[in-house]
Parts: sequence; structure tokens; C-alpha cells
Amino acid sequence: MSDVFWQAFSAMFSAIAKVFVIAFAAGLLVRKKIIKQEYIKGLSEVTVKVLLPALIFSNIVKTFAPATTPGWWALPLVGLFTPVIFLGITALFFLKNFKQNLSKLPVAAFQNAGYLVLPIGQVLYPEQFDQFALFVFLYILGFNPSLWSVGKVLITRTKENAKFEVKDIITPPLIANIIALTLVFSTLNNNIPEIIFDPIEFIGSATVPMATFILGATLGTVSFKKLPPIGEILKILFVKYVIIPVLVLLIILQFKIGEKSSLLADFLIIEASAAPASNLIIMVRKYGGDAQQTGGLMLLAYFAAIFIMPLWIAIWKMMG
Repeated sequence: MSDVFWQAFSAMFSAIAKVFVIAFAAGLLVRKKIIKQEYIKGLSEVTVKVLLPALIFSNIVKTFAPATTPGWWALPLVGLFTPVIFLGITALFFLKNFKQNLSKLPVAAFQNAGYLVLPIGQVLYPEQFDQFALFVFLYILGFNPSLWSVGKVLITRTKENAKFEVKDIITPPLIANIIALTLVFSTLNNNIPEIIFDPIEFIGSATVPMATFILGATLGTVSFKKLPPIGEILKILFVKYVIIPVLVLLIILQFKIGEKSSLLADFLIIEASAAPASNLIIMVRKYGGDAQQTGGLMLLAYFAAIFIMPLWIAIWKMMG
């Protein structure tokens, strides 16, 4: 048992360490002002509007086969509703001064479902990465609407006019998802010429390293100057890294997901223990909110994730 635990822990730790080395380097370049904020903004625009849609499109068109993927529709539903459930669980720990703590709840409930999970999957499952990435994209199909509606309103709570807008959900990645799924269900994906598909796939291959760099650069601009009381920090970390992974682990065991697909079970554990969504700090900067509080909480959560994510995947492998 101990050998299984440590092998899984070391493999996951090595994977996440490689991701964080890139992220740390990017954050350092930003703090030293070698890389300017406008550069990161430009890279983010290119990644969201070109690279990520290309990766989503090529992966779904190439990998997704509804006939051989029974229950595929469950992942978008899980992505849509679980963050809201996790918000409710987190809220139970902040019933005292509830309204004042609303902007803290998304840090626990919304994880970095793509930019962090994708590179980890690429390192851990190089031979199965296409399938792993497909799980990510199907999950995000439901997750993003939840993040950009409920998550956005809560994280920008201190700004009165921070309201939900449909245009925030209609993003290039979502459009790429819809187009790719339409082609797959109509079987037109089999008729896409290589001269068109191959360049799209090639461009999409740049997404993971670019997203990792952007993640580090984004975190590199925040500080620990303004943090909530230690008790509130511990509550958020406890919900994010103990309560949520335990619930997901129990669901996996109850429905024997690991017996049906070990890769899917691994994916769900990784998602459940992942650090907060980097889009939360982007929302605060764009729409208003407490950037220092959100950034400080996220930095602490990301430092913790270096050890917590390997711990949970190791526990799962030992039990599975």
C-alpha cells in the first residue's frame, strides 16, 4: 500500500512541480517587470481567442465518439452544478457575517478546471492525453457558464453593478465546443480535409505551455499585503482541499467510476483537488472587487495545491 501511495504521490508531485516551475518563472518575469502587463494581456487574448479554441476543436473532432462514450453528457452537467453545490457547502462555514464574506466563497468552490489541469494531464498521461483533454473540455462546457455567472457576481461583490451578462459566457472556447460537437453529432467531422484540420491541431498544441505561462504571470502580480483573518483562510482551505475532495472521492467509490474508467476517476480527483480558478482574479480586475484579498487567498491556495493535489491522487490510487 505504501509503495502505491508514494509512487502516485511522487508522480503527481513531479507533474505539478514541472507546471509550477514554468508558472514561477513567468511570475518572476512579471514581478521584475521584464514582462509587462500588456504583454500578458495580449497573450491571454491570443490564448482565449485562438489557441484554446483550436485545441478544443481539434481534440473533440478527433477524439470524441458519442457512440463509444456512454454517459458523456454527465460531465457538462457535473461541471455546471457541482460548483454551485460547493458554494453552498462553503457558505455554511461563513454564516456569521455572511454578506461580508460572499466574495471569498468562489475561491473555495471554483477550481482551475483547465489551465492547471490540462498541463498536469499532459505530463501524467502522455499516451492518454487526448482522452484526458476531452474530459476537461466536456467538463468545462458546463463549468464555464457557472463560473462566469454565479462565480463572477460573487467574486466582484464589492462592486454594485457587477451583474451577470450573457456575453461573458459566449466565449470563443464555448463556440469552439459547440461547433466541434455539432460536427461530431452530424458525422461531418469525418469530412474535414487534412489541409484544414492539421494546422488547427498544430496551433492548438501551443495552448498548454502558453496557458501555464499566463497562469504564473497572473499570480505573479498579486501579493500577501491584504489577507483575511487566519481563521477565514483556514476555512476556505479546509473546504477546498478536504471537504470537496472527500465528497468527490465518496461519489467515485459509490458509483464505482474507477472500475469503469480509471482515467475518468483520476480526472475527477484532480479536478476536485485543483487550486482556485485563475479567472477569478481576472474578473476582479476587470469588473471590480477586492483584488488584494482574492489574490492573496489564491496564492496561499496555489502553494498548498503543490502538496495537496499529489496527496489526494495518492490516496485515491491507494484505495482504488
